Formats: sequence, structure tokens, C-alpha cells
Amino acid sequence: MNLRQVFTAPNQLTLLRMIFVPFAVNYLVDGHYLAALIVFVVAGFSDGLDGLLARRLHQQTLLGQYLDPIADKLLLSTMFLVLSILHKIPWKYTIVVFSRDISILAASAVLFAIAGLRNFKPSIFGKANTFSQISAVFFVLLFNIHPVRWAWIARVVLLRAVFFFTILSALHYLILVQQRLREPHALPPAPGH
Repeated sequence: MNLRQVFTAPNQLTLLRMIFVPFAVNYLVDGHYLAALIVFVVAGFSDGLDGLLARRLHQQTLLGQYLDPIADKLLLSTMFLVLSILHKIPWKYTIVVFSRDISILAASAVLFAIAGLRNFKPSIFGKANTFSQISAVFFVLLFNIHPVRWAWIARVVLLRAVFFFTILSALHYLILVQQRLREPHALPPAPGH
């Protein structure tokens, strides 16, 4: 890997998003939900900005392709975990989110090890899942700042959307894995070839 990839503007923003995570956690644990929400929104803004900069500045890198989803998962999974520990998100949603991510990570590692497959592009269901997770965390935090009925309704609807899209995107990923493994070039050559 070229070290210059680390110093591109999009990758610096992605690394900054990772640095935001402990600050968000600290604010949540201390009960400062407004500060946690501000950090979360800034982190979300940086996610959109790094993708835009990568395209506009022609700085799309292999490192960025790996770092960006890692930063997203780190932020969202940590927020779900901490908010469940604080009894703000029911555990069933966090368990589903973690189960999907761990399963996909394990499947990806196995596929890379046995067949060298690694270029799985995000599906529409995966994007919907990420959007629903971001929105759910936003409204959970907002409801703790302003406990009004419409924020509670949005929180409930979006957490159910997280449950639905998490399972749907996991099933879709399994179908994609099966299709990729059926491709002739997906399997490694037999010994002696």
C-alpha cells in the first residue's frame, strides 16, 4: 500500500470519523445527548463529504474502499451498543445489527481465503440498512433531548426498519455469495495446475 493514500483528503476525513467515536461514547455515558448528537451529525456529514471529495479530486484509493465501511460500522455499531447499555435502544436491535456484521465479516474472510473474492459492492439493501441505522440513532438521540411524540414515533418506525433491512440485506448478501461461488473463476485452481 502506498503511504500517500493515507494523506489524501478523503482518507483523512475517514480517519477523523473514527476519532469521533470515543467522544460520542463519552458524551453518551455522561448523559450529554445534545453533544453526542452534534458529534454524530458531524461524523455523518464527514462520511458524505469524504465520498464527494474522493470523486471530485480523483482520490479514490484502495485504502479508502476498506477504511470507509470500517469507519461507518465502527461508529454505528458502537452507538447501538452504548445506547443499548444505557437502555435507550432495545437489545434485540443491537443483537441483529452485530450478528449481521459479524456474519458478513466472517463470510468475507472465508471467501477471500478460499477464492480470493473481495470486491463486493454495497447493495441497495445494504445502503437502506445503513440509512435506517443512521436515522434510528439520530432520532433515539433527538428523543432523549426533546421527548416529543413525533420523535418517539420516528424512533420506533426507524428501529423496526433497521430490523427489517438488517435481515433483508444479510439474506441478499448470502445470495450474492452463492452466485459468486458458482462463477468458474471464483474457485482456486486444483493442486498441480
